[in-house]
Amino acid sequence: MICCRGIWKIFGSDPKRIMAETDLTLSKSEIQERTRHIVAVRDVNFEVSRGECFVVMGLSGSGKSTLVRCLSRLIEPTEGAVLIDGLDVITMNRRELLDLRRHRLAMVFQHFGLFSHRSVIDNISYGLEIRGIGKAERTEKAHEMLELVGLKGWDACYPRELSGGMQQRVGLARAMALDPEILIFDEPFSALDPLIRREMQDELLQLQHQLKKTMVFITHDFLEAIKMGDHIAIMKDGAVSQIGTPEEIVAHPVDDYVREFTEDVPRYKVLSAGKVMRPDSGNACADAEPVLTTAKIDTLIDQVADSDRPLRVMTPEGVAVGEIDRSIIMRAMSSRS
Repeated sequence: MICCRGIWKIFGSDPKRIMAETDLTLSKSEIQERTRHIVAVRDVNFEVSRGECFVVMGLSGSGKSTLVRCLSRLIEPTEGAVLIDGLDVITMNRRELLDLRRHRLAMVFQHFGLFSHRSVIDNISYGLEIRGIGKAERTEKAHEMLELVGLKGWDACYPRELSGGMQQRVGLARAMALDPEILIFDEPFSALDPLIRREMQDELLQLQHQLKKTMVFITHDFLEAIKMGDHIAIMKDGAVSQIGTPEEIVAHPVDDYVREFTEDVPRYKVLSAGKVMRPDSGNACADAEPVLTTAKIDTLIDQVADSDRPLRVMTPEGVAVGEIDRSIIMRAMSSRS
């Protein structure tokens, strides 16, 4: 659905010259010191499959927000290609770009971006109004989205009358009203209290389960990243350090930077039986229900507790590939390494 190839973004007076004349293997700080230009995004490549949630994760200043704004050319990349369904966003003219933003993708921001002078229902229908949709039709669609995000009955209220979590629901409903193929979330829950934040994460996951949108989700919180993402790209100093599934990153961090994020993660909630199993010894209990390779460790505690013998581990296709027992589960639950 989305394919990024060699994306660079350099801020400064003459970024094209810097791309052509500077040793780009130098660090971000070295290039800034020598050229007074800032390399915000450095040769980033990734793909997002249709219907998946792709998380871009990194600390403040890592380049994640700049990168994601390059997808819709809210920020113009210095170099590279962004393909959406094979169409290069970088070469689009103004009319084509406007059509892309109005019809194919929508953004949800950290600070909501609601219009204080508009009611909830008018905020939600704003994008449809810009499209030229008639009032009756756009109001009907806005009411559908309002109910979808759990705010039925709040249509006549104004943003100032809503809590932060409710305002973010309105922002989500406004984006969903456009029925975009792609949803881009820029740290949408970071301004919310922890309990509301978890609630919003759960609600978005439930909506994604229903609607199967293609989502790009920015966060600086690794626990949020592994909860939300099908795949995660971890950024540092404008470059991608690692891309993988949450399980791949927790199990096999590529460097110390990524490893620091994984240290406090409850691994048994991320790792699956397929990652911790041992080879089949032939002693697996034949009468017990086999364990799927995709089953998370924390879901297997009761199952292994009921058996004195190892349980057979099988692929979703029914192929036996290994075994697992209580000792393996306990080791996985106690280990952070």
